[in-house]
Amino acid sequence: MKAEYRSISPSPGSSFTTSIFEGKEFIASWHFHPQYELTYILGSSGIRYVGDNMGSFDYGDLVLVGSNLPHCWKTIGEQKEDVRCIIIQWNEDLLLPWLEKEEFQHIQQLIQLAARGVLFEKKDAVRLEPKLLQLVDLPPFERLLSFLQIVQDLAVNVRYKCLAGQGFTSNLTVKESERINLIYNFVKENHSQQISLDEISKKVAMSKESFCRFFKKTFRKSFFEFINEYKISMASKMLIATDLSTSEIGYKVGYNNLSFFNRQFQKFVNMSPSKYRKMYRNI
Repeated sequence: MKAEYRSISPSPGSSFTTSIFEGKEFIASWHFHPQYELTYILGSSGIRYVGDNMGSFDYGDLVLVGSNLPHCWKTIGEQKEDVRCIIIQWNEDLLLPWLEKEEFQHIQQLIQLAARGVLFEKKDAVRLEPKLLQLVDLPPFERLLSFLQIVQDLAVNVRYKCLAGQGFTSNLTVKESERINLIYNFVKENHSQQISLDEISKKVAMSKESFCRFFKKTFRKSFFEFINEYKISMASKMLIATDLSTSEIGYKVGYNNLSFFNRQFQKFVNMSPSKYRKMYRNI
């Protein structure tokens, strides 16, 4: 499996694409395309990869991805519902003639940030859900006007944060992209076991030293930091979605030592697992 270049065609009669994807899981591997992409999750949950960033997603997750920024969504664990999401994609030249206009200054700033990927605050994303759903069935002219209003709303009224680090480079070779997909899939399938450097480096046909340099250069973190981040992302999801005890969750995501699990959770989330669960239940 390799990171794919994806060719995307506009919706009939329209200058950009709007669609609803439904399926048992996301079918796309780590991929990129020249189009900008706005993805809103209606159902399912898992791990989202944007550039060198990894984070959990579930209902209400809304992300803007810039041109040629590698990305993918992967379901994890048992799913109570199928994947369902709204995907809007457009070429740079759709907005380019307007971006220098005074009225588009906020949209221009948002589009520039899209090079790193932008995650929008969930409560605002959910507020915009009816408008996002309407886009699919609107006539072309009304669809364009509604799309511009949505992007303006996101740029002006919604809190957001950038995902990929400023130092992330998307100029990866096909071979390097293949390695990244192999790593993602291997970690997904084996995260509950102890993964050694020997194991993962052989999987991608590299020496341990070369693998460590490649991973650190690409993601600006060590492979073992990446594994722990993955496990904590899974644990976060389970703390919200299940009634399992903290120790049971730690064991299920691959930690045999509860103290070490608690320290890692504190490191990545800046609070204890019990406080994290309480915070979300209060919400």
